[in-house]
Amino acid sequence: MPAGLTDAPVTHVASGAPGSDADPSRERAFRRSLRTSRTRRATAALRRRRVLRSRRSLLAAAAGLVMLSAGAFAESRDGSSAGGLSKQTIKAAQTALGVKADGVVGPQTRKVTRRFQRRNKLEVDGILGPQTLKALGVEVPARAERAAATDEAEILARIAQCESGGDPKAVSASGRYRGKYQFDRSTWRSVGGEGDPAAAPEEEQDRRAAKLLRRSGTAPWPNCA
Repeated sequence: MPAGLTDAPVTHVASGAPGSDADPSRERAFRRSLRTSRTRRATAALRRRRVLRSRRSLLAAAAGLVMLSAGAFAESRDGSSAGGLSKQTIKAAQTALGVKADGVVGPQTRKVTRRFQRRNKLEVDGILGPQTLKALGVEVPARAERAAATDEAEILARIAQCESGGDPKAVSASGRYRGKYQFDRSTWRSVGGEGDPAAAPEEEQDRRAAKLLRRSGTAPWPNCA
């Protein structure tokens, strides 16, 4: 035996004894920790999938609303429904005008309508109104005419109440918007008005507002539509 070494007793840890690698309590704790970690990761992954699905659903719904709104706005602006005319009536007018009969009052139909109105000494506004339809030989059922007139009157009454409380002499605080329907001067001129909208007779303001409604729908009054 080498010098300096003694026969020191060797201590062996019994398998399964506390503190050994095979200690059952340590094994159980490890497995519990592993299960908890796996559960936590699975829960987090599920939460992420739910969030992504929710975001996709919201985006799809928003896109659908935008498409519907755009469609309704386009329909109002192109005149296919703003004047209360059915597609059949619009198609009949387009046939009489010699343009493509698609039931939609687009730029080409308005252009040819203005030309027809000018030739026949009608008000040149590009709108398929009662006088223009009559000159074209297109009949609109009386019931449809009454319904359209009623709808238009109700819409204008609601806009006037919202914009000015129905006061034809109302002027906004800035002075820019004037009259019963709060026209600015450029819009007033675009529908044939002259001078100060707030100084015009109420009947004329009603007539100009109706013309604007048939041309552009309720878009000129976005806060009161």
